[in-house]
Amino acid sequence: MMRFPIFISLRGWRPDWLSRDLVAGLMLAAIAIPGQLATARLAGMPPETGLYAFAAGSIAFAAFGANRFMSVAADSTIAPIFAGGLASIALGSNLGYAQLASLLALMVGTVLVAVGLLRAGWLATLLSVPVTTGFLAGIAVHIVVGELPTLLGVPGEAGHVLMRLVHALQQIPHANPYALALGLGVLATTMACSRISARIPGALIGLVAAGVAVALFHLQSRGVSLLGALSVPLPRIEAPAWPGIGGFSRLLQLALVVAMVCIMQTAAVASTFPSDDDRPDDVSRDFAAVGAGSLLAGLVGSFAVDASPPSTAIVRESGGRSQVAALAAVALVVLLAALASGLMAYVPHAALSGILVYIALRIFRVDQMRQIQRRGGSEILLVLASAALVVLLPIETGMLLAIVMSFVHSLYVVARPSCVELARVPGSTVWWPPAPGAPGEHLAGVLVVAPGAPLNFTNAEHICAYIGAAIARQRQPVRLLVIEATGIIDIDYTGSQRMRRMVGDLAKDGTTVAIARLSAGRAQAQAQRTGLIDTIGADRVFMSVEDAVRKLAPDALASAHAAAGPAASMAATATAAAAASSTGTASSG
Repeated sequence: MMRFPIFISLRGWRPDWLSRDLVAGLMLAAIAIPGQLATARLAGMPPETGLYAFAAGSIAFAAFGANRFMSVAADSTIAPIFAGGLASIALGSNLGYAQLASLLALMVGTVLVAVGLLRAGWLATLLSVPVTTGFLAGIAVHIVVGELPTLLGVPGEAGHVLMRLVHALQQIPHANPYALALGLGVLATTMACSRISARIPGALIGLVAAGVAVALFHLQSRGVSLLGALSVPLPRIEAPAWPGIGGFSRLLQLALVVAMVCIMQTAAVASTFPSDDDRPDDVSRDFAAVGAGSLLAGLVGSFAVDASPPSTAIVRESGGRSQVAALAAVALVVLLAALASGLMAYVPHAALSGILVYIALRIFRVDQMRQIQRRGGSEILLVLASAALVVLLPIETGMLLAIVMSFVHSLYVVARPSCVELARVPGSTVWWPPAPGAPGEHLAGVLVVAPGAPLNFTNAEHICAYIGAAIARQRQPVRLLVIEATGIIDIDYTGSQRMRRMVGDLAKDGTTVAIARLSAGRAQAQAQRTGLIDTIGADRVFMSVEDAVRKLAPDALASAHAAAGPAASMAATATAAAAASSTGTASSG
């Protein structure tokens, strides 16, 4: 558990930072206003709730967060996730959609605060990059399909995302050219400005231009639907009503999915934009601060918030030095709501759709997919599978299954680890996985195997089966088996017991088992506690494979030396030196 003194992100703040923070705050407000209005639309909430979310997330994070640059607000990544789930829950609930959204924000906030207080920042590592990339691509598809009817100026249709896509494509001949021009114009403006500089508020420029076009040409009379004047009363802090046990259970499942995405994204923002390049931020505290933002947003009638990568980038790139920039942006948003909310009457819905399509294109990470395909091999299938789950299933169900798939994949890697036979580099004491066609000494009667994972209940049978098959492949009976244990960093009771049985069975066949390079302190203690060392024998635990072979199979070693001769030994000197300097499954003595 940890204490939470407030406003630690402002420690060391100096008056000469004020001008930079104010400029950064102005830039943040310029991109936040259109972005928050669009995200509120994506969340199925009134537009003013997006501004409430921005204020709640910014104020709470400034008070409780550690990162000096992080911007917390309504986020387009989580909005479509909970929007789909809330829509189905609302059908059978005594509460309205907006009330459920506020209650969900409180639940997400509670989960994040608990994660922060328990210092469970390691949860951010449980989702692999391919799975994350895939479900973001799926979310991008949902955003684009959902905004197509508004962009085209035609009625939308409820139902599965593929049905809505077909319906939208069928409506293209009936598209409103003015709405389409406004939406595509805002999209093009936003994309062009982002290519020139992240500091140019392209979304705001496009939104203002669209509003001016509506006012000058009276486009509302030509079928262009408008946002309408904002009603932004001072929010009241109140807790939403109780939805009943059934509704609460479904909300809790949805809250856990949304909280997991918030954890992942907050950790990514914190690592990309640290307060100090010389040391990492307290990411657990940042989790709790983002959670506090969701709690405050829920209490004022808004929805869950998250760390925003583009907004944080704007603060950093605009020269912001502290959370004063976020507080200044909140002040500007409040000022706009008080003085210029009537101007929103000229903002077309198609313009907001253009902004949301731009956001979708940003989170559809094509470049990262190419990297995964080029360097990750079969992991590109994880991208495709997680994207398909999110697109084909209800979005919150697809997200949950994508998270489960990430866990299953990591479990499979541990349950089916790579095990390799090592050979002795000629003329050296180094034992190394032989490359195809490269020379390597295989000593008569000696087998060296290196498991590449912790020894536990998921993989012990696989590792022992691999060793049994390797013994069966040898041309001569194996008299000495050396387990090179660099990769065994953990040993559980089940894994130890299975290995002990194998050692006993091999002993009956006349095979001695030794273990070398069990270097992880935790694994050493567990091997001792579970009885594995007693079964193998303390005198058969060595610091290197070479020591084990020298002590337990000296005849095989002597035969290899005699067969190699001095010429082979000299020829292998460079290879041995290079291998001995490496780490991993290699062993030297």
